[in-house]
Amino acid sequence: MKILVTGAAGFIGSHTAERLAREGHQVVGVDNFSDYYKPELKHQNVRDLLAQEVQVINIDLCDVVAMSQLPNDFNYIFHFAAQPGIAPHITFEDYLKNNVTATKTILDFAQTCRDLNLFVNIGTSSIYGLEAVSSETAAPKPASFYGVTKLAAEQLALQLTREKKIKVCSLRLYSVIGPRERPEKLFTKLIEAGLKNQPFPLFEGSQNHLRSFTYVGDIVDGIVSVMGKDDVVDGEVINLGTEKEYSTQQGIDAVEEILGLNIQLDIKSKRRGDQDRTHAVIDKARQLLDYNPQTTLVDAVRSQVEWFKSTMIP
Repeated sequence: MKILVTGAAGFIGSHTAERLAREGHQVVGVDNFSDYYKPELKHQNVRDLLAQEVQVINIDLCDVVAMSQLPNDFNYIFHFAAQPGIAPHITFEDYLKNNVTATKTILDFAQTCRDLNLFVNIGTSSIYGLEAVSSETAAPKPASFYGVTKLAAEQLALQLTREKKIKVCSLRLYSVIGPRERPEKLFTKLIEAGLKNQPFPLFEGSQNHLRSFTYVGDIVDGIVSVMGKDDVVDGEVINLGTEKEYSTQQGIDAVEEILGLNIQLDIKSKRRGDQDRTHAVIDKARQLLDYNPQTTLVDAVRSQVEWFKSTMIP
């Protein structure tokens, strides 16, 4: 199969592109290498992808002219590219451009792909709101610009399958962790703080937040399993994550256990829009995709520590 992966140089997109290539597919990745975090980190991911013969092209999805120059013979499109995170320096216009307008552009492109079997939109548990603890039938209540625009992107995609134009599914991911996690995310920052003997900035009250911390390999298992199930998943929203629930404090404890040290905490003011609780309800994923995540929190963190030591420290 020939597969297009957007956001291919990022955390989960790079792992998915790598897996697809290892399974024998022809994979083309696109990424705009934005400066949301150091582009050098994405280039490190690209070097791994090139070793798997994944072609990675520097394209902004909002650039219609550049998009029109891509080949349109793809069988699957996995759409990861987005403006991530909840950060005060990211404007609503940034979220709108990178999550909504960019999705509209890639969807327009997808409709030109005559051999397209399925468009896979990568969504997020943030669509549910401050507590993401329900099945896919729950009413969305996003509490951040990120969640609002990711919901809009998801609906743009699903609109096309309702109109019978292309087949679409949307996968809502829960608290993904592991190697290549973005530098501003919890575990990468925790590991760095521990190894460099630096204080870790923790938002007030967040140590009690509950999360379905899910190893990136288990997430990728679910993502790639939609292939060949085009009719089954068409029009569906599907949660992917672990059913196990951990507090942020348990995450801190896991990092300290693996590093064999204590991490000093620097308590910051509470962050608006942050989720209080996520708990992946994956009955649909089990039924439709035979999805069964198995990696424990400690094993996931250990893998991330090994990656950080080999990649992030000179």
